[in-house]
Amino acid sequence: MTEKSNTENQEEKARDSRKTEPQENLLTRLNQQYSSMSKGQKRLADYISEHYDQAVFMTAAKLGAQVNVSESTTVRFAMQLGYVGFPEFHRALEELVMTRLNSIQRMQMTYGRVPQGEILNTVLQSDIDKIKMTMEEVSSASFEQSVEMLLNARTIYIVGIRSCAPLASFLAFYLHMIFDDVRLIQTSSASEIFEQMIRIGEEDVMIGISFPRYSLRTQKALEFASKRHAKVITITDSVHSPINAWSSCSLIAKSDMASIVDSLVAPLSLINALVVALCMKRQEDVVDTLETMEEIWDEYQVYSSDEITAVKDKGDIKLS
Repeated sequence: MTEKSNTENQEEKARDSRKTEPQENLLTRLNQQYSSMSKGQKRLADYISEHYDQAVFMTAAKLGAQVNVSESTTVRFAMQLGYVGFPEFHRALEELVMTRLNSIQRMQMTYGRVPQGEILNTVLQSDIDKIKMTMEEVSSASFEQSVEMLLNARTIYIVGIRSCAPLASFLAFYLHMIFDDVRLIQTSSASEIFEQMIRIGEEDVMIGISFPRYSLRTQKALEFASKRHAKVITITDSVHSPINAWSSCSLIAKSDMASIVDSLVAPLSLINALVVALCMKRQEDVVDTLETMEEIWDEYQVYSSDEITAVKDKGDIKLS
């Protein structure tokens, strides 16, 4: 048998450290290990600390060239920080950027990376990539656990603030068709959030939805639910998301790290999957509910086709 190469040993060491140590912020790792770095690694650390918003768009080779070190040095640098390789290091860099960019910086970065003549294709491709990344990173076990938690819940609470509000509303709309007691938390003020959750307890489930820049009110709502022993499901972009501090189960969906608008395509796809899974588990109940709803929609002419049919039946108009 041949001895393992230094690179293989470093990979094993990185994997072990991931299992036994919490994932610190990238900048924290840089600061903690800076004194033991070589000159080339220190140049990498300095550049990343000062220009992380630019480094995030670089390959290992390009990042190394920026500070006059080789691509292999850049890869070893990432592994010394405790990452399995450069791709994992790059994901940590993306998470750092997501939490630190304000709306103006995000707009400036979008202008810099989206060609004016290719906006449609660039944005659509970015959304496709986010769905693919979500498929790779979301845990099937966590997904199934979330389904079971919701099926056994007495009351389901849902909170999503600002750009996440449409996701929360969409999820609540469909869960109302499956469960008897679903409550969408209205978020006009912090005090009202707690008032709406005053009866939450250990038999209940709270779903919190938040993406960078993470809402402090959502975090407070999840903390409130957790302290009252409710089960907490989070839908967010990373295992390192601050809302996971109170999570019983986390579902990961990737969002665009730097864009004028928040890309909610992958999170919405994940929510779609969650609703479908719940419907499959409660097929008879869902069919009964939909049959009742169809009768109500017909009677009260909820949809435009119902209105046309009703008018036609009365003979008020004739359709050619």
